Amino acid sequence: MSADSATTGGSKAMVWAGRVLSALPVLMLLFSASVKLSKSEDVVKAFTTFGYPESVIVGIGVTELICTILYAIPQTAVLGAILLTGYLGGAAATHVRAGEPYFGPIVIGVVLWIGLYLRDARVRALAPLRSLPK
Repeated sequence: MSADSATTGGSKAMVWAGRVLSALPVLMLLFSASVKLSKSEDVVKAFTTFGYPESVIVGIGVTELICTILYAIPQTAVLGAILLTGYLGGAAATHVRAGEPYFGPIVIGVVLWIGLYLRDARVRALAPLRSLPK
């Protein structure tokens, strides 16, 4: 059994659905990181509104970029998902503290875990879905 088949281990449709679902948060997070790294006037304004100093914007953008890249690489996807869960939890907490809607980071986190679950047999083995007893 090859390493690739050991990690996917599901039907082709399930694996491809997982890849598509995984691509959505990756694209959103890459865009978000690039906006932070650009340090545009809007980003600086948003960060200062949230109470963060301008000096942390690039560091947060680099962190987001690294975690997203780790998630996108199959061999490090689980580590990336764990790190992104923490990152997105911090984003949700920031929005809660500011009194803004906080569902965006939570939805992104749920989608990235569903995508990983569908595309990686090791994750499915850790948390198998079971039918209810009859």
